[in-house]
Amino acid sequence: MKSLAALLLVAAPLAVSLSAQGPTRWEHDYQSALKRAKAEKKVIFMDLWTEWCGPCLHLQKNVFPTAEAQAALAKVVPFSSLVQKRDGTPVAEGTRLAEQFKLNAFPTMVILDANGKEIRRQVGAFNTGAQFAAWLNAK
Repeated sequence: MKSLAALLLVAAPLAVSLSAQGPTRWEHDYQSALKRAKAEKKVIFMDLWTEWCGPCLHLQKNVFPTAEAQAALAKVVPFSSLVQKRDGTPVAEGTRLAEQFKLNAFPTMVILDANGKEIRRQVGAFNTGAQFAAWLNAK
């Protein structure tokens, strides 16, 4: 009985952490996102962000985990790419994608077809999951 209680004490914070992130399976490699989009016949939602960007962190902590955002993200292939670390150090793939898609502000969110062609973009954060879902679900 003591071992079960100890296991629950250890597992509970992990379960809370995982549930806060939501059930969405994010891709963190561009080629994997393209491959998955083709296989699942879905578009890609690409989030390009930095660790020093307050609005980027707001999206990750307060918008993407909401029920509305999770429902919308289930219809696409979510792809997240870090462009710069907190100290400004560039991250290779994120920097390449920022250049390829001509970013000039963070966060920038881009919807791509399964071949990587841009469909539309949003520069700047959404305040709520409902606002994000409405944008992501728009045709």
